[in-house]
Amino acid sequence: MTDWIEVADRGDILRITFDDLLKYHGRHSIGGVAHGLKMLQRAFSALSPDRPPRRGTFTVFTAFPGPGARDAIEMVTRAVTAGRYTVDTGFEAPSVPEAPSGRYFFRIGHEGRTIDLGAKPGLVRQEFIDILRQKAAIGLDEAEEARLVELKQEMAGRLVAMPAEDVYEVLALS
Repeated sequence: MTDWIEVADRGDILRITFDDLLKYHGRHSIGGVAHGLKMLQRAFSALSPDRPPRRGTFTVFTAFPGPGARDAIEMVTRAVTAGRYTVDTGFEAPSVPEAPSGRYFFRIGHEGRTIDLGAKPGLVRQEFIDILRQKAAIGLDEAEEARLVELKQEMAGRLVAMPAEDVYEVLALS
């Protein structure tokens, strides 16, 4: 298990750590940053198992609109800036766990290959999903907001400590 990922960029190999991702995104959606890191680690191990993949060659389709995951993906792949990042929260992926909005589903394309990934069931606590949905619908009081911060921190710490293959499963690879 690692808290970093490597990507090739114009002849250099960049090692981007979880802390680097947090410097880019901040701590607001720290759980989503952890999801982004683990999902990319899983994708990279399948799409480019022998070397870090080339940075500017990714396409990303996801049913998960979380800003933490988006920023992790952007920092590592630059897909958002390049216009190769698409979110569709209505995408049907019933075998993939629900997120507070959408699902934890990602399709990553790289140099002619594609991988579909879904978060493994049970990793995102129902309390986390419920409280975020409540926040979107009617808001949170101070105690509920503090609990949400705790849940985000707990999820991030737990996911970052896990091997990527224990967080994201390969649904399809072509």
